[in-house]
Amino acid sequence: MRILMVAPEVSPFSKEGGLADVLGSLPPALDALGANVSVISPLYRGVRQAADRAGLPLHPVEGGRFTVPVGDARVPAVAWQTVLPDSSATVYFLENDRYYDRDGYYTKPQDNSDYQDNSERFIFLSRGALEMSIALGLEPDVIHAHDWPTGLVPIYVRYTYAEEFPNTATVFTIHNIAYQGIFWHWDMNLAGLPWRLFNWKMLEYFGNLSFLKAGLVGADVLTTVSKRYSEEIRTQEQGCGMHGVLQERAEDLFGIVNGIDTDEWDPAGDELIPANYSVQDLAGKAECKRALQGRFAVRQDDRAPLIGMVCRLVDQKGLDLLEDAMPALLAMGVQLVALGRGDPRYHAFLRQMQSEHADSVGVVLEYDNAAAHLVEAGSDMFLMPSRFEPCGLNQLYSLRYGTVPVVRATGGLADTVTDYTEAGLEAGEATGFSFEQYSADALVEAVRRAVAVYEQPETWRRLMVNGMRQDWSWGRSAREYLDVYRKAREKLKEKVAT
Repeated sequence: MRILMVAPEVSPFSKEGGLADVLGSLPPALDALGANVSVISPLYRGVRQAADRAGLPLHPVEGGRFTVPVGDARVPAVAWQTVLPDSSATVYFLENDRYYDRDGYYTKPQDNSDYQDNSERFIFLSRGALEMSIALGLEPDVIHAHDWPTGLVPIYVRYTYAEEFPNTATVFTIHNIAYQGIFWHWDMNLAGLPWRLFNWKMLEYFGNLSFLKAGLVGADVLTTVSKRYSEEIRTQEQGCGMHGVLQERAEDLFGIVNGIDTDEWDPAGDELIPANYSVQDLAGKAECKRALQGRFAVRQDDRAPLIGMVCRLVDQKGLDLLEDAMPALLAMGVQLVALGRGDPRYHAFLRQMQSEHADSVGVVLEYDNAAAHLVEAGSDMFLMPSRFEPCGLNQLYSLRYGTVPVVRATGGLADTVTDYTEAGLEAGEATGFSFEQYSADALVEAVRRAVAVYEQPETWRRLMVNGMRQDWSWGRSAREYLDVYRKAREKLKEKVAT
């Protein structure tokens, strides 16, 4: 099966968030299963240097000069080519310096404001990817578009390039429904789309043009990054205004949890932690705990339950709950270490907690990859009290490292962490502790339950091992995506037949 992915970022070449990691990991996993996978993404400033650092040759493609219709103009483009690390999956980059030779991908770094021409920039990406596919003769069976910047791709395939892609199915993935690519309605002209599509059933969203909605209504099949999140975004509370569209498309919407890089995140071989360990021999985890206590300057205490957090310090991650819950947590005798940055309000709160409870609270207000590995390896528990969480990755790292997750049951957290019960432990299913209600009391009760089990060392060890034996690799995710691609092709055949 020939699969073409179109995305606004792809690791290790360009990265703003978790989307880039998906595009860096899913194509090689599909490649390993025998699929022929290509990715098209913008040639941002810095991509060449990133390719050099990764030791990957990046060069213009022979015959890769073409033009892309944008409004009334034909805008020049050049295709560049490389491969993803340790893979034969090809990455093509779409070059146009006017659109992509900038300091940021979506926003101006100096004030975090959107680029005023984002509509034009991502029209160029969506249409340019299809023009590149034609120019290079890629002939994909499936085109898989990711998030709002590529939301027009399925619409173009269906209405503008139907003759060029008659047998190509489309899949659109929602990584975070809060980002919707909403622009003024006159950008329909820039997009070169017929005005008959500008209606409430198609591309119109409260008088504007929504790129996200275009993907939702245009693709043969939709996916998002966890089963629970696929249910949540069909509700008024969490659908961000798109719940009605998604309710209509419920039969075509699938939730697939992202995988993790099991080579990078492997306690048995991790070079960023002081001692390695495995399911067969957990001894090294105690040394990692002592190193973590030292790194975050909290009391050296093998018996104190040590809770780790690595996240953006913002409301979405449940920091407001932590504020209210902190006195009760400290009263249980736990230690807390937090790594990340975000809202100045939470910076101040954590600094105050560290100042008042230096033996028990450690804070590093930045993101540091080596420190993140140490938090995962050295903590006894990992706290994720998120308000919402489409997928989440840290709970998966935690499971792999025998660090028991304590999570709010939302989105991907609900799909990946099985709440502790004695029966669940006996069945090998229980892997952590979860709570439903978004409240400090519910968080405290979940931690209290975790601490009670932590004080039973043999039971705790069995819980750790359950988590470490889970498979959250990209291979698992890739197999599910292949099933979705087959469904998309079947759906396209049904449309053609009717």
